Amino acid sequence: MKDLRAQERDLIFALDIGTRSVVGVVGRPSGGRFKALDIEVAEHGSRAMLDGQIDNIHQVGALARTVTERLEERLGVRLERVCVAAAGRALRTQSGSFTMDISEEKTISAETISRLEAGALSAAEDALQMEDEARRQFFMVGYTVAQYRLDNYPLASLLDHNGQKAEADVVATFLPGEVVESLYAAMRTAGLQVSSLTLEPIAAMNAAIPAELRLLNLALVDIGAGTTDIAVCRDGSVTGYTMATIAGDEITEAIMRTFLVDFQTAEEMKRDFRPGEDAHYTDILGLENTAAFEEIHSAIQEPMGRLAEAIAVQVSELNGGAPSALFLAGGGSKLAGLREKVAASLGMDERRVAIAGNNFSKSVFADEMDLNNPEYATPLGIAVSAGLGLLNDSYVITLNGETAKLFRSGTLTVRDILLMNGYTYADMLGRSGKNLGVTLNGRRMVLRGEPAAPAILRVNGEEAPINAMVHAGDSIRFQPARSGKDAVKTLGELLGEEFSGRVLLNNREGDLKTQLRQGDVILTLEGPAGVIPPLPPQMELPEMPAAPEAEPSAPSGSPEPPAPPAPPEPEREERPEQEIRPEPVKPLIRKREVEILLNGKLTVLPPKENGQPYYVMDLLERSGVDFDQLEGPVHLTVNGAECGFSQIVKDRDSITIR
Repeated sequence: MKDLRAQERDLIFALDIGTRSVVGVVGRPSGGRFKALDIEVAEHGSRAMLDGQIDNIHQVGALARTVTERLEERLGVRLERVCVAAAGRALRTQSGSFTMDISEEKTISAETISRLEAGALSAAEDALQMEDEARRQFFMVGYTVAQYRLDNYPLASLLDHNGQKAEADVVATFLPGEVVESLYAAMRTAGLQVSSLTLEPIAAMNAAIPAELRLLNLALVDIGAGTTDIAVCRDGSVTGYTMATIAGDEITEAIMRTFLVDFQTAEEMKRDFRPGEDAHYTDILGLENTAAFEEIHSAIQEPMGRLAEAIAVQVSELNGGAPSALFLAGGGSKLAGLREKVAASLGMDERRVAIAGNNFSKSVFADEMDLNNPEYATPLGIAVSAGLGLLNDSYVITLNGETAKLFRSGTLTVRDILLMNGYTYADMLGRSGKNLGVTLNGRRMVLRGEPAAPAILRVNGEEAPINAMVHAGDSIRFQPARSGKDAVKTLGELLGEEFSGRVLLNNREGDLKTQLRQGDVILTLEGPAGVIPPLPPQMELPEMPAAPEAEPSAPSGSPEPPAPPAPPEPEREERPEQEIRPEPVKPLIRKREVEILLNGKLTVLPPKENGQPYYVMDLLERSGVDFDQLEGPVHLTVNGAECGFSQIVKDRDSITIR
């Protein structure tokens, strides 16, 4: 073999791994268009692909190697880097929502919006995993934000707004991990490094529909052998993509059944199917036969009608109705009569449904080859996308030393890269361990869970935020956040080594080795060993207003509510805090109910058994505020005036806790 020169940086090599064949395109950017230097096509010897999905990795890899070597021999270049596209066969779409409590004292930043969207994407992925019994890994292809809300009010953008609660609804698209990994494995078998991965429908649109036409509502339908990929654009961008499971193979199989021929013979009869031309073939019995055009036409009407109807259903669902115009691409698009059936199924004028190819020249050209072939839509689209930078995933970005898997069109952030490569929202931000709330001698205590160890993120060696933009050649190093451990403590650990008295845990004698649980009530007692003062079964211990939460310091960036002063109590002899005895039960003082307005809602408070008044702190559990997940300070007002937790609540008061 002659010596081969290295692949230049601007030399683009694209492979379209199809159900029936592998198509290779080599070229480079030239004058704002992509110049195709050579194209090679090779068909699978047997069915190594099933409905666009790789079934036999080694067979596909070997055929890709064959195509590569033929191009290398003619061009004198050793091809090492390849751009590929994944079929839309297994695309899964899932919605997700996420809510964040924010400080109204600060405007909403791009970083906050990025965290909000990442949370919604994580929710979508979790929902997808719940639906998927196999619990497979999914890679994010792309997403759109369906709606932002600020304090329940819908907004188009949250940037620089102020509020207390931000929400985002997203619709995300995922590919199962095995679809992506099998494509990478086949390329490794062929001795190639994947430098770009996108979706086939997006690639085909980049070849068939130039960017300047995407202000119109257009659809691109790429009919392959195993799948029919569909993409829709409007207002300048691709707005969605989907696929239909019926494609060209169904037409071929109908010919097989009607004329008793093998698959390859049926494929040849389908390709040569033209008005006025007969087909000469040998059936499986070895008999020579001739089929008139009308016979073949009649045999394929039923599957061709099903294909047209499937296209119409998917396009209408994705676009919300028929588009302004529709382009048919792929080998199946040349089937006589299909264009008219698609137009009829969509209720469109036949002149608005066209065969792709006429617009290829706006983005790609060649000196000697004829490129206006709808079968070239996907391979040319992959090459055009990479060569002209129509997809920002058409360059190499490394993640922890390996080439990252990239899908999306448009700009990319570090968060996008991480989500596309299997990381989750929890990996980026971490989650603090669950808090443990108990009551000790009438005092409410919250034992904080361990804070999350933050993620470590560097781009090109420098610390970077999660919403930092990435560019060609960037190197990302990411160490996921470590979620904190839940708060865990025994009764003895809470009371300390010095404690030697008796203790009640939820009105029963407590064992100091007992693991505390959420909501436990603890009361320390004095008295001789083994003697616990009995409690009248019909009485309760006098209710003591809750005191400030005993909490370890919280991690920075998580402001806590101000500690309230203890409310006034009846005078009594002072004792150390851990030696508080229950007061003798006093005659109950009957008081009438207290009616208040709590956060705008009428609330009736029953009289306390001990006759004590209500304090603002008594209303915390009724306020709807999750004090274990605070994102900012708690605001308290009584009748419009700011107050503390120990403020006494009176009848007809209007209280706000937020």
